[in-house]
Amino acid sequence: MASRIRKNDTVQIMAGKDKGKTGEVLQVFPKENRVTVRSLNMIKRHIKPNQQRQQGGIVEKEAPLQISNVMPLDPEDGRPTRIGFKVVEGKKVRVSKRTGKVLD
Repeated sequence: MASRIRKNDTVQIMAGKDKGKTGEVLQVFPKENRVTVRSLNMIKRHIKPNQQRQQGGIVEKEAPLQISNVMPLDPEDGRPTRIGFKVVEGKKVRVSKRTGKVLD
């Protein structure tokens, strides 16, 4: 199944503490319906010292967001858009519902 949101897409957060902010998708978790967006939905974790991290301490990292709370941005006008699918030259591609432009 083709996913509507993929890695490296630029998305806008539609709900939650980072509502209105935009960022790049780092990871997609299709089974959990979640995505991780660069520098958004930051959480703090306490890390014990180990071989790789001699110091330990508090680390900030991105937490996954519900996929329904993000919308991809249209490449033409930079506004949030819904995604549709179309077959072009025998290949299924993602299409912006706002402008009809192919995203892939």
